[in-house]
Amino acid sequence: MYAQVCTRPDIAFIVGVLGRYLSNPGMDHWRAAKRVMRYLKKTRDYMLTCRKSDSLEIIGYSDSNFGGCQDIGRSTSGYVYTLIGGSICWKSVKLTLIASSTMAAEFVACYEVSNHGI
Repeated sequence: MYAQVCTRPDIAFIVGVLGRYLSNPGMDHWRAAKRVMRYLKKTRDYMLTCRKSDSLEIIGYSDSNFGGCQDIGRSTSGYVYTLIGGSICWKSVKLTLIASSTMAAEFVACYEVSNHGI
């Protein structure tokens, strides 16, 4: 969790998915966790960076899928905010409600992202 929250937004999704199975992990979850660790080992020289700039413009991106969780039909959404090309805030989360369409899932994701941005 520390790596995902503080330094590595690229693993946010898989850490969230694996976290759902902490109480009863199976062999597939163990293999996925080992794969994440191998990925982190191979990319240990990657880091968040910022550069000097006169323009301080915050840019936000969001995305969502429709019914990504096959167990309960909930969608997963995520967002990232950047400042001068570097990530400053990110999140990947399963939505608390069940969307009726792809457009509804995207709308809910945009609403939550804009609330966080404000």
